[in-house]
Amino acid sequence: MADRNYFGEAAAAAAFSSAPVRVTGFLNSLTPKFYVALTGTSSLISGLIFIFEWWYFHKHGTSFIEQVSINHLRPLMGGTESSISEPGSPSNRECETSRQNLSECKVWRNPLNLFRGAEYRRYTWVTGKEPLTYYDMNLSAQDHQTFFTCDTDFLRPSDTVMQKAWRERNPPARIKAAYQALELNNDCATAYVLLAEEEATTIVDAERLFKQALKAGETIYKRSQQCQHQSPQHEAQLRRDTNVLVYIKRRLAMCARKLGRIREAVKIMRDLMKEFPPLTMLNIHENLLESLLELQAYADVQAVLAKYDDISLPKSAAICYTAALLKTRTVSDKFSPETASRRGLSTAEISAVEAIHRAVEFNPHVPKYLLEMKSLILPPEHILKRGDSEAVAYAFFHLQHWKRIEGALNLLQCTWEGTFRMIPYPLEKGHLFYPYPSCTETADRELLPTFHHVSVYPKKELPFFIHFTAGLCSSTAMIALLTHQFPEIMGVFAKAVSMISRTCIEYL
Repeated sequence: MADRNYFGEAAAAAAFSSAPVRVTGFLNSLTPKFYVALTGTSSLISGLIFIFEWWYFHKHGTSFIEQVSINHLRPLMGGTESSISEPGSPSNRECETSRQNLSECKVWRNPLNLFRGAEYRRYTWVTGKEPLTYYDMNLSAQDHQTFFTCDTDFLRPSDTVMQKAWRERNPPARIKAAYQALELNNDCATAYVLLAEEEATTIVDAERLFKQALKAGETIYKRSQQCQHQSPQHEAQLRRDTNVLVYIKRRLAMCARKLGRIREAVKIMRDLMKEFPPLTMLNIHENLLESLLELQAYADVQAVLAKYDDISLPKSAAICYTAALLKTRTVSDKFSPETASRRGLSTAEISAVEAIHRAVEFNPHVPKYLLEMKSLILPPEHILKRGDSEAVAYAFFHLQHWKRIEGALNLLQCTWEGTFRMIPYPLEKGHLFYPYPSCTETADRELLPTFHHVSVYPKKELPFFIHFTAGLCSSTAMIALLTHQFPEIMGVFAKAVSMISRTCIEYL
């Protein structure tokens, strides 16, 4: 038995001692072509991973490998987060920050949104591209149901049909339902609204349909006013009919603005703001600001700003940049960077620069569109304040007003980047406004079409895995090239590296 154990141990020791000999023999038998193929294949694979990571980062703003590691590999490896955290712990603070960011990223109805049939659809016919995203159109459908429906719709058959029409996803089905509602009731205002928005292919046709809607809407509104105190249902019906009437008048004002009847548009907007002051959340004043700028009625613009550029009211790019434009207008025609660097800025110039910095801090995406450093697209139906979607919407309508004032864009170009020297980085706190929210990129990607390159602020650093795969691809490609050019030297080098690695493994 002892002899048997002895011979077994000797055989195992001999096999173990012969293993390095076999490994060395295998490495000696490898030719330089093998190393070229190995490193070339590694370079190709890492290059493909690098390209995919780069594309995924630019499309989604995050690393694919990091996402897979966090969401799938970490749970498999037993990595779990503690379910209980102290009130002051970092994880708790991060949760509070994320909740704050979500509340900041509220999506608003674009006060100057275009007409679907007369403008968005015509763009699709010409370019073959869809300017509106599904998310944006879904938000509009929710708005329409909120504004144009109420609990008493079942009392009127035409309103019941329209309630279903606003929920339809297919445009032809919505248009068909609107005609069905008109067959039941020729005075169905919301049916005319839907046809004006989606079926009319020109602004003239849309205006004609909105005028029919206005006639029907005023009749229904007066009838609802007389019955508003009879029951809570009648009060809800009055609110709905008020929303319909305000919407129709506002769109008629926008039709007049687009057809060149600007003074008529201004009058309609002013009357709306006087007649329905509680509906300030519709931001009709932004439509008024744009029309007054087209008239070059800068004193009236200043009067509107004095009322709405208030610390207690929510800001917008239209308010901040219009205020900057008015102050820029007083000094831009004589402004020269060379002269300003020699003598310093005057009081008026300092005020203009501060107004520009204030506007840029509120929305840092706007200047690149105004300076035509980025191409414009049709604005979405909803915008995210301080986001790229708001910048697109503002620049689409206001670029012409900046161009009209001599030197305004020159002053903006010379001063707008100075804003970022005043804002703390990272953005723990703002300078004049709240810290810039970190959730704007995600919301803007949902609101803006895929063919638009979304502007991101602050610029994100490239993820680690993009650097890693780029370095791996470059290094393996270089090794493959050197092995192809100098096979003997690289063969000796590879054998030396393998011997050193084997020695280290044996030592461990």
